[in-house]
Amino acid sequence: MQWKKAIEEYSFHLRLEQGLSENTIESYQFDVNRLASYCEKLHSKITPISLKTDTLKDFVFELSKEVQPPTQSRIVSGIKGFFAYMQLEGYREDNPTQLLELPKIRKTFPDTLSTDEVNALIAGIDSKSKYAFRNRCMLELLYSCGLRVSELTQLNKSDLFFEKGLIRIRGKGDKLRWVPVAESSSKLIHEYIQKEQKPIKGYEDRVFLNNRGKELTRAMVFTIVKKAALCANLNKKVSPHTLRHSFATHLVENGADIQLVQHMMGHASITTTERYIHMSQRHLKEAIARFHPRAT
Repeated sequence: MQWKKAIEEYSFHLRLEQGLSENTIESYQFDVNRLASYCEKLHSKITPISLKTDTLKDFVFELSKEVQPPTQSRIVSGIKGFFAYMQLEGYREDNPTQLLELPKIRKTFPDTLSTDEVNALIAGIDSKSKYAFRNRCMLELLYSCGLRVSELTQLNKSDLFFEKGLIRIRGKGDKLRWVPVAESSSKLIHEYIQKEQKPIKGYEDRVFLNNRGKELTRAMVFTIVKKAALCANLNKKVSPHTLRHSFATHLVENGADIQLVQHMMGHASITTTERYIHMSQRHLKEAIARFHPRAT
C-alpha cells in the first residue's frame, strides 16, 4: 500500500468512525504527509507497511531541527494515530511508533491582556481600512465570547440568537455549545450584517466574509490581530488565542465558576480549563482572604 492510498483511507476512518471535524482531519493528513515526503526523498520504496522504527527516529530527529517541541509533539501524535490505525486494520502486525517518545514541553501560559490592553488592541485596527468595522466586530467577538479562530471563521448567521443573548458555537469534533454574548457585541454584529458585502453562492449564511465574499481564512484573522497589536504598541506576543485566554482569565479573576468557564471555552475536561487559566496573585489573595478560616 502506497502513502496516498493509506492516508486517504485513514482520513475516511477519522471522518466516519471517529466523527472528527474537517480541520482536525486536515491537520492529521498534514502530519502524515510530512512523514511520507521524508520517506520518499530518502528512498522511494519505503511504504507505510515497510517503514522501520529507525527511519521514524531519524525523521523525528530531523523534525526537531525544524520545529519547536509543541509542534513536534503534535506531529508525532498524529503519526502515532496513523500507525495505530494501520495496525488495527491489519495492514501491519507491529506499530513502529511504539518506542517513539513525545518531546518534553515546558508548560507556559500565553500572555494575558488587561482590559485596557484589549481596548487598545481593538482601537489599533486601521480605521482607514475598508474592512475596519468587520475587523473590530471579529476582535470584539473573540474576546467577549472566548472563541477559537476556527469557531469565528465558521460562525453562521443561523447561529446568532441575539434575542436570547446567546450564540451557538460548533467547536472541536463538531461539538455544539451555547455562549452568552454581550448586548454591545450583539449590536455591533447586527450592524455589520446589515452593511456586509454580498456573499457568493454557498457562503450566504457565514457571518464574516473576505473581500471575495467567501469565508475568512485562519491566517487572515491572525494577520488582522497582529497588525492591530503592532499599531497599539503592545509589547506582548498577541494572537487570536491571546484574546481567548484573556476572556477566560478575566472571568476567573472576577469570580466565575470554573465549570461555567469550562463550558464556555468548550473544554472536554475540567483539567484542561484548570491548566489553561492563569490566575493572578491578586485573585488568589482575595480567595484566601474570603474563604480561609485563618485569614481573619
